[in-house]
Amino acid sequence: MEGIGLEPLPGGSVVSTLHNEVNEHSVENISEDELFKKVENHLLEKIKSGDKEAPFLLGQFYYEEELPQKAAIQFDDIKDVDYQAAYQLATMYFDGVGVNVDYEKGMDLMMKVATSKSIRAKHLIHSSQYNVGRAYFDGYGVQQSDGEAEKWWLLAADDGNPKASIHAQTMLGMLYSRPDFLDLKKAFFWHSEACGNGSLESQGILGVMYAEGLGIAKNEKNALECLKEASQRGNVYAQGRLVQFYYEKKLFTKACDLARRVVAYNEIERISQETSCLPTYIIKGITLACIFLSRCLKLGNGIRKDEEEAKKYFHMACEHDPALANESFLKIAYGLL
Repeated sequence: MEGIGLEPLPGGSVVSTLHNEVNEHSVENISEDELFKKVENHLLEKIKSGDKEAPFLLGQFYYEEELPQKAAIQFDDIKDVDYQAAYQLATMYFDGVGVNVDYEKGMDLMMKVATSKSIRAKHLIHSSQYNVGRAYFDGYGVQQSDGEAEKWWLLAADDGNPKASIHAQTMLGMLYSRPDFLDLKKAFFWHSEACGNGSLESQGILGVMYAEGLGIAKNEKNALECLKEASQRGNVYAQGRLVQFYYEKKLFTKACDLARRVVAYNEIERISQETSCLPTYIIKGITLACIFLSRCLKLGNGIRKDEEEAKKYFHMACEHDPALANESFLKIAYGLL
């Protein structure tokens, strides 16, 4: 979901399934409004007949049809008996979708799901545990606590289970890279588990860890392999680090060609949603591309020398990530870049 970075409700869209269900024996062409009413009435009839899944499906139908207020009312009516409704309503409180933002209500509902022993909540447990950890990590509805975040993410990660929360596995890798939790071997382990389970974010970070020997012996071949594959899959941070890799290997034309594409990215939130990568890392990738493109333009490496354009991209780097740009400026001043 959007907002503070929680995992959305597990499972796919219900709208297309419901459309097919109500039109199973019909070939008539009807308007979107007519189809909406047909699905709504179909679900209301199922509720009247005692179908236990229909009340949630009605709320989710409203939610996916961008009627969040109606969805919130429906979910609120059944939140005490339906864990999926409680989960979805919790995310809505966290993000202020259809209701006013209320982190404490969101946390209470998410915790209810995360601690449930009911078989009906089983498919939601890992995702809800990740979300509880995320709330503790960011201090939403509870006192901020990295220790509590670690506890809940370890539960959600479930020893690297591919059916558990892959987001939790990636976040543990990041947590163990922080100064107050620093354990690079653990960080490498969790990023490896997450990468093996499909995490694009962790794949890019693994490339950096191999390149710099963080938690593992340096391995240029593995670094390049991870960075290239993550870049091809859309990881912007990996793309920025690949620009840096090419630059440092004096493959300036390759560095410039890739950097030109990366500096043009501007829809950070959309990219984050599509790749499940953190916006902060996307920005770092763009910043790195700006820095190395600026250096190539300044020195005429792999591209025609243009000092004005070089300044333009260095200013862009400063706007995106001042700390990273300043670090690069110091390296330039000491002749290290």
